Amino acid sequence: MPARASPGAPPLRAPAPVLPPPPQFATDEEMPANQIAQVIALICGLLVVILMVLGLASADWLMAAGWRQGLFMHCVDVDAPAPLPFDIVAQPGCYAARPAPYIKAAAGLCVATLFADVCGALLTGLGLRAADHRAKFRYYRFAVLAMSLALMCILIALVIYPVCFAAELNLGNRSVWEFGWAYGVGWGAAIFLFGAVVLLLCDKETEELYYKERKVVTASPPQRP
Repeated sequence: MPARASPGAPPLRAPAPVLPPPPQFATDEEMPANQIAQVIALICGLLVVILMVLGLASADWLMAAGWRQGLFMHCVDVDAPAPLPFDIVAQPGCYAARPAPYIKAAAGLCVATLFADVCGALLTGLGLRAADHRAKFRYYRFAVLAMSLALMCILIALVIYPVCFAAELNLGNRSVWEFGWAYGVGWGAAIFLFGAVVLLLCDKETEELYYKERKVVTASPPQRP
């Protein structure tokens, strides 16, 4: 039988319902870092700097018997058979590059690639260090533009160099020509640049969603009286 309250006792009251805690908003400090893609993009940018420096400093873009040609110099080996390519008269050694328009254009584009990639890598690093997500997105946006410009420049240089060289191949005085390792380094830089741009672009939307202020409700099961 239900218990009855004594005449002098106060009336019994039902226990108050337990309400869930008020909603809280996540802050930037509470969010874990989600910057793996940007870190990899920065590493790719730094690798491109190393590769471009090696490519610009080397004379091994085009090679033939006793002859090596780069963007800023060409070299004549000691046992180079005569006549030398392009009717050049020179002693063994390295000299300034021929004043061919395509060589100058390719060299300028590669220098522009180096500077644009340095800017992109620097902006990516600043974005990784930025605490404000608005500044972070701004850095990443300009980093994508800089690395896209670098990618476009190196691709144009890698295309015009062999195409324009083929137009003067009859003056080469050599039957066999091959591209050296420095030309391959240029393609390696292009691949790393493409990877950096893709990483920054693909992760941009994820970062924007991740750093938006979102409602976090603490899950707590209702307690029964």
